[in-house]
Amino acid sequence: MAAKPPASDPVQDAPEVTSPQHSAVGLPAITHALRMSHAQMGTRRTALTLLNVNQKNGFDCPGCAWPDPDHRHTAEFCENGAKAVAEEATLRRVTPEFFATHPVSELADRSGYWLGQQGRLTHPVYLDEGADHYTPVSWERAFDIVAGELTALDHPDQAVFYTSGRTSNEAAFLYQLFAREFGTNNLPDCSNMCHESSGSALTETLGVGKGSVLLEDLHRADLIIVAGQNPGTNHPRMLSALEKAKAGGAKIISVNPLPEAGLERFRNPQTPKGLAGGGTALTDLFLQVRIGGDQALFRALNHLILATEGAVDRQFVDAHTHGYEEFAAAAADLDWDEVLTATGLTREEIDRALEMTLASERTIVCWAMGLTQHKHSVPTIREVVNFLLLRGNVGRPGAGVCPVRGHSNVQGDRTMGVFERPAPAFLDALQREFGFTPPRAHGFDVVRAIRALRDGEAKVFFAMGGNFVAASPDTDVTEAAMRRARLTVHVSTKLNRSHVVTGARALILPTLGRTERDTQAAGDQFVTVEDSMGMVHASRGKLRPASPELLSEPAIVCRLARRALGSASTTPWEQFEKDYGTIRDRIARVVPGFEDFNARVARPEGFALPHAPRDSRTFPTATGKANFTAAALEWPRVPQGRLLLQTLRSHDQYNTTVYGLDDRYRGVRGGRRVVLVHPEDATALGLADGDYVDLVGEWHDGVERRAAGFRLVHYPTARGCAAAYYPETNVLVPLEATADVSNTPASKSVVVRLEQSPRG
Repeated sequence: MAAKPPASDPVQDAPEVTSPQHSAVGLPAITHALRMSHAQMGTRRTALTLLNVNQKNGFDCPGCAWPDPDHRHTAEFCENGAKAVAEEATLRRVTPEFFATHPVSELADRSGYWLGQQGRLTHPVYLDEGADHYTPVSWERAFDIVAGELTALDHPDQAVFYTSGRTSNEAAFLYQLFAREFGTNNLPDCSNMCHESSGSALTETLGVGKGSVLLEDLHRADLIIVAGQNPGTNHPRMLSALEKAKAGGAKIISVNPLPEAGLERFRNPQTPKGLAGGGTALTDLFLQVRIGGDQALFRALNHLILATEGAVDRQFVDAHTHGYEEFAAAAADLDWDEVLTATGLTREEIDRALEMTLASERTIVCWAMGLTQHKHSVPTIREVVNFLLLRGNVGRPGAGVCPVRGHSNVQGDRTMGVFERPAPAFLDALQREFGFTPPRAHGFDVVRAIRALRDGEAKVFFAMGGNFVAASPDTDVTEAAMRRARLTVHVSTKLNRSHVVTGARALILPTLGRTERDTQAAGDQFVTVEDSMGMVHASRGKLRPASPELLSEPAIVCRLARRALGSASTTPWEQFEKDYGTIRDRIARVVPGFEDFNARVARPEGFALPHAPRDSRTFPTATGKANFTAAALEWPRVPQGRLLLQTLRSHDQYNTTVYGLDDRYRGVRGGRRVVLVHPEDATALGLADGDYVDLVGEWHDGVERRAAGFRLVHYPTARGCAAAYYPETNVLVPLEATADVSNTPASKSVVVRLEQSPRG
């Protein structure tokens, strides 16, 4: 029997803090996952559901995008994957009676955790202008409301169509097709807030904005560098791959401002040794870099490689790269004082990293948000590419770039065309296939969409999944911008903050989850996803839908398109809704790499998308070669008496979804408003462990951005740095503080001062 959701928000005033742990997973992870699963689903449903996660004939985990091995364990899921599945397959329900009981004004005062714990949405609901309660609405009426607002716009660019990374390939393709047939490229997505910097840097340097490695490459590597990433919480199944690499002789360098338990020691729950508490030490060298110091670290390594006789793979460089001489000149002009200041490392630590680099014939660099969310993120990732190119570590088995994506199909959505700056070739293919002229002007990304809503340039906001309000930067600005919209629409499985910060009118459209059976006129359907390494495979839900009122995401798009576009559209929307195979037939003719899509995805293992640098050492860049780049060295400068804050997840969290109030690997239980500060920094600021402080952001616009009432925790982070959980700290990230080139919010380098909180 599943437990009821909490009736009120739990008190988080006094989180319990103990010492951080030095190993991850093991029996506690199993216990915690099963406890949460039982609370949401009950015992029988837990067993039936979890045994289908990531199986070849099962459904893809709605959590992270880590790839599946060819040989699957019976339990092919991690702790946080089990939590994600439990929240979707929960027996708890948010019915029309819930909305009749709870006005929006009350729900707006609830935490995101409480909202998410209420369960699955069961009916489409509508918030009329001036009303304080959502009320049930028929699907026909809901589509009429959206279509009416869209067709009343002065220009299609007054609409914004946002996408979350959970959306399937089929739904994403239909969604971008509808938006472009409607007449806009305003297709911001969650990539804009995470790996846009990776895509920008990799497209420029290698010609493909994705990682170049497959899972088996990790197993073959001699050296794996994990930078700006916490796989123990964010991609736990990655730890199994690292363990296998270690068994094959690989060395691992971890680069991070915080020590992370999962990278210290992994207790594999699939092995007796891991369950018994032993496990595998993963990291051979921990480089505790200061926030934003990664470019300086890789520049220093490149400087040293260039200075070492025979270290550069001249055969590869001469045959396959461009710009080497300019890059080499920039790297030779290195100021070691700047490097040591920017990184916080010693020369001895960097020299040790060089030794490990030179001893490796096959090197992979993995990274995540710790590298992508700074002003200088794109130059940083370019420097990583320089590092790999110098020794020929692209297009070689066991070597390459490995940006580890977050949400389970965020990469697939981009492949399907969800992008505000589409390539002309993609638009040409759409035009040939569907017979309409797509818009060519670039649309809004996330930051520009918020500005457009704030300034009245956008009137309708439509979200396919996600929690846009909670995920976006500058919370007060984002919420005020959303409230200026004429209509906000969210296609969702569960309640979240974005449903209670609305435009003048609002709709919540409930949809099927990954775990649920999707039956259409042509029979049971499946959808497809692309993982972080470019593997495409099918996902088939098994559970009865949470409500007979739910529609699938493809059905929602098709019905809305028919209503909004009318008879002017010759796209076979009705056929697409009935049979998703017909969608895949069109994808096969539009998107390169998806030829014969239906036949290839029928294979249980799926298929790998082509990747020219990996497959043939060819580089579809402007120069036709892999590009070395030279950029000025950058790192965040922090005034005296201030700290540099990075926003991050707790262990009981996935993106903006909060599963619980503990972060057990970091020793925090029963609360989220904590700030992790080095003891010496806290002492210098006159603050003690356990003090309560307000975090006050400092930005050149002079606006005070304050996150109040955080318990200060002495923590072994890099000196001058601090860390706290998002979305609570998104209020501190200025909308205008973004990465050059990619425009990604700079959420990992926020200058703050700590003020004694009134509650302290």
